[in-house]
Amino acid sequence: MSRHQSIPALSEVSSASLSNIRLIATDMDGTLTRRGKFTPVLLQALEDLAAADIKVLIVTGRSAGWMSGLSSLMPVAGGMAENGGLYFPPGNQKSVVLTPIPDLAQHRQHLAKTFKNLQTKFPQIQESADNCFRITDWTFDVAALHQDELETLDNLCQQMDWGFTYSNVQCHIKPQGQDKAVGLLQVLREYLPQYSPEQIITVGDSPNDESLFDCRYFPVSVGVANVLEYMNKLKYHPCLHYHCCRRRRIL
Repeated sequence: MSRHQSIPALSEVSSASLSNIRLIATDMDGTLTRRGKFTPVLLQALEDLAAADIKVLIVTGRSAGWMSGLSSLMPVAGGMAENGGLYFPPGNQKSVVLTPIPDLAQHRQHLAKTFKNLQTKFPQIQESADNCFRITDWTFDVAALHQDELETLDNLCQQMDWGFTYSNVQCHIKPQGQDKAVGLLQVLREYLPQYSPEQIITVGDSPNDESLFDCRYFPVSVGVANVLEYMNKLKYHPCLHYHCCRRRRIL
């Protein structure tokens, strides 16, 4: 039996196992979108969840500018942008920078310099269209970069004291230690303390969602079908804990 065939589908998990869920922390691109678009089915699902008092928190790698508009227009309980860099509370409140950055202008200059250094070795990489709306990270299109090239880019960023991750859309140069799990844990601690880990389900589809699959912090996590492409590259896999000695992965 192949590794993929051995992973149970979400539909195989007892509904009782998910009955305590009160908060869904989910990636957007490739996870909730279809061919890169929001669908009527998605919007209705968000409305239905809100009616059932199940909150949805968007946890995306997209830019601060993108998340600012989205969080105020959709029926969600706010969202995080830039892979844990910022939090947008519900109600169109002012965003909160989660990563401590003393001088944001200087930070952007350092990111731009790092990107230029990467371009000397990978002249084909192009700045993402939404990069001008970013605060904590710098992105370029993942395009047709191969796995060995992505690994080289990661190593180069580490050598320059930056973190690196990628999704099925973009590559991110980011502060070391900034990721979705770190940001989400901070948001839960400071803004949503009423939810226990067992009441939260995390959902993702790409390497930049990997930290959301860390069962030490999120005992219920789901990966949509897209994640199968990256399974052998991920340290943490989507999982559902019943007991500390028993784990089932669900996709």
